[in-house]
Amino acid sequence: MKRVRPRLLRIGVVAVVAVLGISGIASCASQDSSEEASSGDSATTAASINGYRSVGYFPQWGVYGRQYSMKTLQDSGAAGNLSHINYAFGNIHHETLTCFEANKAQGSGPDGSDGASDAWADYGMPYDAAGSIAGTADTAEQPLAGSFNQLRQLKAANPGLRAVISLGGWTWSKNFSRAAATDESRKALVASCIDLYIKGNLPVIEGRGGDGAAAGIFDGIDIDWEWPGTDKGLEGNGVDAENDAENFRLLLQEFREQLDAHGASTGASYSLSAFLPANPVVIEAGGWNDPALFEYLDFGNIQGYDLWGTWEPGLTGHQGNLFDDPDDPREAGESFSVDRTVSAYLDAGIDPAQLGLGLAAFGRGWVGADSAEPWGPATGPAPGGEEPGLEDYDELLEVGEEFTDPTLGAAWRFDGDQWWSYDNPETVRLKSDYILEKGLGGGMWWDLAGNRDGTLFAVLSDQMREAPEGPARDRVMPEPAVEPSTKPTAAPGGTPTGSGTTPSEAPASTAPEAARSLSAEEAAAAEPVAWREDEVYTEGRRVTFEGSVYRTQWWTRGDIPGAEQYGPWVRADD
Repeated sequence: MKRVRPRLLRIGVVAVVAVLGISGIASCASQDSSEEASSGDSATTAASINGYRSVGYFPQWGVYGRQYSMKTLQDSGAAGNLSHINYAFGNIHHETLTCFEANKAQGSGPDGSDGASDAWADYGMPYDAAGSIAGTADTAEQPLAGSFNQLRQLKAANPGLRAVISLGGWTWSKNFSRAAATDESRKALVASCIDLYIKGNLPVIEGRGGDGAAAGIFDGIDIDWEWPGTDKGLEGNGVDAENDAENFRLLLQEFREQLDAHGASTGASYSLSAFLPANPVVIEAGGWNDPALFEYLDFGNIQGYDLWGTWEPGLTGHQGNLFDDPDDPREAGESFSVDRTVSAYLDAGIDPAQLGLGLAAFGRGWVGADSAEPWGPATGPAPGGEEPGLEDYDELLEVGEEFTDPTLGAAWRFDGDQWWSYDNPETVRLKSDYILEKGLGGGMWWDLAGNRDGTLFAVLSDQMREAPEGPARDRVMPEPAVEPSTKPTAAPGGTPTGSGTTPSEAPASTAPEAARSLSAEEAAAAEPVAWREDEVYTEGRRVTFEGSVYRTQWWTRGDIPGAEQYGPWVRADD
């Protein structure tokens, strides 16, 4: 079975985007310092670099043609410059309107995303010892392989790094509108996403998966709905122009309530974030600048790129300029800048600490350009690695001559024919200064595979480390609560939902009552017990094995304490 599928078109580069003015790509774009921070009267541990978030999107499909794996991220040192890694993407099923996993390639046309999923990349693909962060080869018997297992190892190697599953994107936002349309469908969608990604109950596909197989990997959910209330997303996306904005708010509320309810039972705090558009029309249509949304979101990352591209093939221009360009020939409604977009959110009353600025590890390029100056004529999109007019940052470093305008915060390259707009170290420094000046909560990268050695990412994180402590704060951990005694009912599609606000824990057949009812604090205070091979251990449980005490970092059963360097168990008696 051939498991390689086409790269997801998450950025507005298809012909339909010419109508958009600005598409607002799907969430395009960790080691953290785990600094202690305070929020009000409550102290919490912030997933941050000196109080700033540094978020990077890992493209699910990057393990194929680009051969970019979690180990590449680890070996380059780039993981140490991240606080959050967003895994892109999860899809919503066109029939059940729930989160799901399957092995079905992305198709073409308006219906191409229906049922598309890549369980093979997520948890099926085996890694040999050389390709594994832990240095051990995957076996045929283990329930979890693929990028999910490597993400687990990445987190073990980088304590404090938070992993987040991103839902939707440019290609997989087709079914958001229908899934958010009713209270019943919202509850079912959220419960299914928590069950699949947070609880880690994966369907068994080709021998991989099972209840709790991915438990403890994801620490939050990122919403990349492109775009509620408007047809400026991909052709074929469901849109309810009248009701999407309110349904979007209600969907975020449902995610917040169910994540907090689950956190109350586990003692963990789960983040909720979103990818925020740049186009004012899109912002207004979806209500993205409504402060009420940020009562539910921990933070959002603002699109700071794709402000221009080859959906207009005959005119070069800046795709991520920090400030307005007075030489921009386009009409006011089609002229954009990062500062103008950020101001739209700040002027609406959004707390700057809850906003991150998106930066590009890729470029937008044209061919047939006859001038190094921006806004010159061109004949079409330049050749790209995965699609015309789009190329990784790494591949652009030797193209022609580099130009930087520090007054605009824009950089580009020109070789006499090709003209590429991108972020370089100087524009990243300028944008880092802007983040600090505006009091923003940090930055975000789309995508990590675009800069394999991580040098561009380090420019941002180094400036964060050298700055005064930043404003980013995690949501305070909910109070532990006793799990409900009522059994959950089945939502549409067979997803357990309970009341819709308190998702069920792992099935009783696989998780003993003692493991399910202990909060993190109770687990830490409990006396260690002798390890048993058939026992299920949730995060924070302590056991004794061969004279030593071990503590679990995530859900596990059958893993021998101390047998793996980056396994679920760590020594607790050192």
